[in-house]
Amino acid sequence: MTAFPVGDLAFAVVLGATFGLGVCLLLSLAPRWGAPSLARRIAPYIRDVTDPRGVHSAPIASVHSAAFAWQTMQRRFARAVGGDDSLARRLRQAGSTMDAAAFRGRQLAWSLAGLAVGGAFVVALVLLGRVRRRRPLLPPLCAVGAALACDAWLTRAARARVARAREELPTVLEFVALCLSAGEGILDSLRRVSDIGAGELTAELRGVVIAVGTGSPLPEALARLSDSLQLPALTRSVDQLIAAIDRGAPLAQVLHAQALDARDDAKRDLIERAGRKEIYMLIPRKFSFRYYRLAAS
Repeated sequence: MTAFPVGDLAFAVVLGATFGLGVCLLLSLAPRWGAPSLARRIAPYIRDVTDPRGVHSAPIASVHSAAFAWQTMQRRFARAVGGDDSLARRLRQAGSTMDAAAFRGRQLAWSLAGLAVGGAFVVALVLLGRVRRRRPLLPPLCAVGAALACDAWLTRAARARVARAREELPTVLEFVALCLSAGEGILDSLRRVSDIGAGELTAELRGVVIAVGTGSPLPEALARLSDSLQLPALTRSVDQLIAAIDRGAPLAQVLHAQALDARDDAKRDLIERAGRKEIYMLIPRKFSFRYYRLAAS
């Protein structure tokens, strides 16, 4: 039985990829392929209909363009992976402007990049003469790892932003309560805090003020804020604030009480983290003790 010509296959992959890249470059320079599409040519004349605010610089891709094929791949990948509700929640917590489909497209791009990097690494190893049977599994593993890394990056960003909002919550509540005690209304107090502050929670409050200015009721805007972050202390404070607005209760006292509760939650969280860190600190001590016992024996 003859051995599988892995080296010849690696050379074929390199030459085929180079040839395909050259063909794509030549096709992009051709008049038919390099010419602007019909949508791009007529977009400046119908911008008042398609893009009245001038936000999008590129027009919608036509059916025969590569952008349409990429959007189709994004939708199919999003349907195959699923979990849009959890993904949308994490995107809101991370403060991202992307929707679930756009993030799935980014995750697909990361997967393709990992697949390409893994394939290039395998080809390089084969060309160097280091051939093993399990090397072909490296490209799909790199693709899966890249997709998982993209998802883990989003989860970490969402947790970090929620943690920063949790730390800012007592100060923001006390500042709003101070403005209310000075005689300002609840909307003016939120506007003042959002203008002065520079944190994550004040940015969310700025969005609440903008939503109220465009016609949304204040309780509805605050409810959307609590739903977007899903922070228990913030949700409790927003519920108490909405109930106080509906019943006509003094808002300053309510916010002062919620600020005290938020500080107590922060203290308990700090104590719990300190306890976990104390346990983690025992691990190197235990290993060092074992090392000294082995060295002494």
